[in-house]
Amino acid sequence: MDTLLPLAEQIAATLVARGETVAVAESATGGLISAALLAVPGASAYYRGGGVIYTPRARAALVNISREDMEPIGLRGATEPYAVLLADRARNLLNTTWGVSESGASGPTGNRYGDAAGHSCMAVTGPRAAVITIETGSSDRIANMRTFAHRALTLFAETLAAAR
Repeated sequence: MDTLLPLAEQIAATLVARGETVAVAESATGGLISAALLAVPGASAYYRGGGVIYTPRARAALVNISREDMEPIGLRGATEPYAVLLADRARNLLNTTWGVSESGASGPTGNRYGDAAGHSCMAVTGPRAAVITIETGSSDRIANMRTFAHRALTLFAETLAAAR
């Protein structure tokens, strides 16, 4: 949390100053993105909610994306288009300015789609949008979770700065 908190504090200050809000939908980070944002005192001013979208059942129940929504267009988790959809869906369902998402494989093995451990896609949607894929090359689950959360928060901070 030590490396995540400074980013979260920067993001919080920007969101509060602008009167903006965020929703988070994360997977392989296991809630670390939300935990960092919520660790900042006064988080209720900008954080509207989030969820760990770790399974297809959670995806359907928490962000209203069913298998039927994904299969006809060939969409699968841990891809950039899916990360954008996830961020958008969280943002729309919670009526926020920004949506942040992450979907990947933290390890020690890859995911069911064939992505290696250390693979993650993350997106920010809102007044500006950004999406990236990272590959750590590591099978260290905890290290990957921290890296994914740090990179997602960095992407959010960068996108906020570009939206000025």
